[in-house]
Amino acid sequence: MVELFFIYFAIMIVFCSVMVVIGKNPVHSVLWMLVMFFHVAGVYLMLNAEFLAATQIIVYAGAILVLFLFVIMLLNLRDEIVSEHSVDGWPAGLAIALGFLIVSVLSLVGFTVKATGPWSIEEVSRVTHTKALGGVLYTEYLLPFEVASLILLVAIVGAVVLAKKRLKS
Repeated sequence: MVELFFIYFAIMIVFCSVMVVIGKNPVHSVLWMLVMFFHVAGVYLMLNAEFLAATQIIVYAGAILVLFLFVIMLLNLRDEIVSEHSVDGWPAGLAIALGFLIVSVLSLVGFTVKATGPWSIEEVSRVTHTKALGGVLYTEYLLPFEVASLILLVAIVGAVVLAKKRLKS
């Protein structure tokens, strides 16, 4: 039964991701992304990572998606949605997708999961998921965590600058 739920979540995550990319309306793409975020939270629940599932819904489905909608509304993309694009990128897109597929399959050859590190399943159960995740995130992975927050800040500032330039002209 667990395998059926995982297959459902996996298929829906891939389907929603494709719909985000091929959607013509940016608001519809954001809504597909919302559905995808909820399915990712479902996968976290299946992995007994309740904190990550809650964080997925609160941070990504809440804050990040609102940010995306804010940027879309700020940029006012009506003209771009109506206009037809003269470039047909299907051949190049298909070639890139096949290249990624080949690299992904080749990277999975010989892939094994090893139980390494200080956090065994018993240790995580003893100290709770939240404490284990916080301990690793704010000690070992502090620099990547801060870099990700700076990248988000630069993206917000860039969106505001783009919108401000568009309003002046």
